[in-house]
Amino acid sequence: MQTRNLTLLTDLYQLTMMNGYLQHGRKDEIAVFDVFFRQNGMITYSIACGLEQVVDYILNLHFGEEEISYLKSLNIFSDKFIEYLKDFKFTGNIYAVPEGTIVFPGEPILTVKAPIMQAQLIETAILNIINFQTLIATKSAKINYASKGDAIMEFGLRRAQAPDAGIYGARAAVIGGCSSTSNVLAGKMFDIPVSGTHAHSWVMNFKDEYTAFMEYAKVYPDNTLLLVDTYDTLRSGVPNAIKVFDYLRSQGHEPKGIRLDSGDLAYLSKEARKMLDDAGYPNAKICASGDLDEYSINSLKNQGAKINLWGVGTKLITSADMPALGGVYKLSAVYDENGNEIPKIKVSNNTAKITNPGFKNIYRVYDKATGKAEADCIFLRSEEDIVESKPLTLTHQTERWKKITFENYTVKKLQKEIIIDGKLVYKLPSLKEIKEYAKVELDSFWDEYKRLDSPHLFKVDLSDKLYELKRDMLTEIRGAE
Repeated sequence: MQTRNLTLLTDLYQLTMMNGYLQHGRKDEIAVFDVFFRQNGMITYSIACGLEQVVDYILNLHFGEEEISYLKSLNIFSDKFIEYLKDFKFTGNIYAVPEGTIVFPGEPILTVKAPIMQAQLIETAILNIINFQTLIATKSAKINYASKGDAIMEFGLRRAQAPDAGIYGARAAVIGGCSSTSNVLAGKMFDIPVSGTHAHSWVMNFKDEYTAFMEYAKVYPDNTLLLVDTYDTLRSGVPNAIKVFDYLRSQGHEPKGIRLDSGDLAYLSKEARKMLDDAGYPNAKICASGDLDEYSINSLKNQGAKINLWGVGTKLITSADMPALGGVYKLSAVYDENGNEIPKIKVSNNTAKITNPGFKNIYRVYDKATGKAEADCIFLRSEEDIVESKPLTLTHQTERWKKITFENYTVKKLQKEIIIDGKLVYKLPSLKEIKEYAKVELDSFWDEYKRLDSPHLFKVDLSDKLYELKRDMLTEIRGAE
């Protein structure tokens, strides 16, 4: 997949720290880092995305002659470090939730356990990949939720922030639920259905609207979906489209429908639907586009708009209302020369920025009767597994008097082994499989957690042992100040 060397897709301080670790003889020290995002007013859940590209990046890490020559030219690295980079490769472990998994603030989406220099180098690229793709997959999921089953076409390439955002954003949008993309390269790379018809310029380049529609229909008689708002939607656009549809039917073809790209979409779609139905085209689809997002689609649905196909571009591919996820990569443990785990914690006056120490995983608890997700628990990997035949009591992360007990339940560990000792041990699923898995994930959560306005907050608790470890470390650090 990879056509370019992304090894230098990192921040300079990663390399300067690597050089420092080498000089201090600590290059083989094993460290654990977690990737997670923090709670803010706009984040309720996210769809984990980007793992496939992370795997590709990790497996192709190497410093070639060009990279070595450039770093040497900076005159800030030791000869010993430059020599070390010549044989560099990733030999550690990656654990992650599968793409398409619903995740919540504070939960480790991905965990790196590797020699400190390797783990340090890959921080920036992993965050670059996971943050963006998770953001777009999540935005897509919310837009698709608002559409209530109508197909969403991803139309964002021309407004994406550069080619990579357009390409991988299209893939993420499909994982979030979109049915197709206008991006032909993304379609080719990821086997995504591509969609699109014609622009206003096509209509403007013929002597009149009717001629433009007719010539397009002759070229694509079995895929005629006409853009009807170049001049006057209801007085010329829809009537001219109907005339062309009559011609197509006389030739044994059925039209696909019309597209609205401007104006009062609720009113125009209702009027256009009446006109199409009266003309004998009840199956002709009405597609809408034009700065749409989950809120405008939800509003149009509530107004009774007669739209059954949506093209969403700018506000999806840029996640316009929240243009950055804010995921972070934090040290949670190191190992001494005897292999003993030493938990690490970042302390802050801002409670939300205090990290969870130790090497961790996530349990998801499901109600056995309904199959619905009820709560998550972040736990230490050194703890014993949950026994489903016994009652399970979970406690709030900070307000420990808040407890919930489950009796008829099942649990699932969310993180999987992806790369072990530098080798891929996980079978990467196809995009179609990831999309289907994401749908199952979303369906396993009650609507209360997914609604657009004031969604209910899903329970994410800490195991007692993790809570106690965190409390004791904070007490020790603050007592030493």
